[in-house]
Amino acid sequence: MNREEITQFFTILRNENPEPKTELIYNSTFELLVAVLLSAQSTDVGVNKATKDLFAAANTPQSMYDLGEEKIKEYIKTLGLYNSKAANLHKTCGILATQYQGEVPNERTALESLPGVGRKTANVILNTAFRQPTMAVDTHIFRLSNRTGLAPGKNVREVEDKLLKRIPKEFLLDAHHWLILHGRYTCIARKPRCASCLVYNQCQYLAKSDE
Repeated sequence: MNREEITQFFTILRNENPEPKTELIYNSTFELLVAVLLSAQSTDVGVNKATKDLFAAANTPQSMYDLGEEKIKEYIKTLGLYNSKAANLHKTCGILATQYQGEVPNERTALESLPGVGRKTANVILNTAFRQPTMAVDTHIFRLSNRTGLAPGKNVREVEDKLLKRIPKEFLLDAHHWLILHGRYTCIARKPRCASCLVYNQCQYLAKSDE
């Protein structure tokens, strides 16, 4: 896509959904961090079901740390990789409680130093909670960026860097959510729903169809 097509692409998505939001349910930056940490290889629906009871039991770093790793496991055992997630979450809560006064840091290096928090998770927190212009590239965004010609890349970091460079500043804060939602519900993996795609004319996918 050229710059004009990219501008049209995001203008259309913005007009359809002016204030896009994550589908994870949370009431604080800490709860968002927990939900994103738990979301690896799990659906947002599944995470929301698990965190409903978890957050009712503990919704601060100290209270969740006090639950203990085994108790955390009980709350999240329906999620993939729950053993390692529980271990990382418990350690992260301890660090937040003791080193950050129970607050989630708003700086990348500090976030990525937390157990279980990688670059993608840090990008989500920085963008969604702290409204920084970051781009968290998940499987949906990686697929869509390559398929549509928006920001082709061989790996996640290459796609991230291209998106940050190519997306006009006026769209950058919300672009992450627009792309995830479009990839999740329209530009799906096996058979993209081209017939109902709002950005069909901007897309450069050679195999796109009207069906």
